[in-house]
Amino acid sequence: MAMWDKLKEQAKGLQQAQGSRGSGGHGRSGGSSGGSKAQLISMLKSQLTSLKTELKSGSYRDASMAMCALVAAADGQVDPAERQHVESLILQNDVLQNFPPEQLRQRFNKHVDQLAFNFQQGKTEVMQEIAKAAKKPTEARAVVQTGLVVAGADGYVAPAEEQVLREACAALGLSPQEFGL
Repeated sequence: MAMWDKLKEQAKGLQQAQGSRGSGGHGRSGGSSGGSKAQLISMLKSQLTSLKTELKSGSYRDASMAMCALVAAADGQVDPAERQHVESLILQNDVLQNFPPEQLRQRFNKHVDQLAFNFQQGKTEVMQEIAKAAKKPTEARAVVQTGLVVAGADGYVAPAEEQVLREACAALGLSPQEFGL
């Protein structure tokens, strides 16, 4: 399985290199970006799973839950169905199974409640929680990857979700381009 992931990564690198050399823009419009987003989400899931043994700290757990809440509330509101959907994604996430489900649920819902009550104030608090993961680059990247996996679970990353993910990258001192944002 790891070999396949390496091949996909190499292919992605080659694809980007070819694209930047200028294919005249052909084949890069319309539905093709959706496919590459899905491939990216799949690769991010694989990368996260390969780091599972390293991602056991409380700061990763807390920052990831803050990130998931921010993605869920990216448009300024969270309806109950969306909250439940993201919560189930969290509980099914391979890496997040390092933590007791109740801890994850509690932290996620606390942040969603903050964001629902006062989005701007809640967002400030959530960003502070996310920024705590910046001390460890592997965890910082994993927080953004976790957010992207949750955002892309429906096969589409909404513009508001991309925006909060870019802001999280800034809070973590990471380049949004690294994640295709």
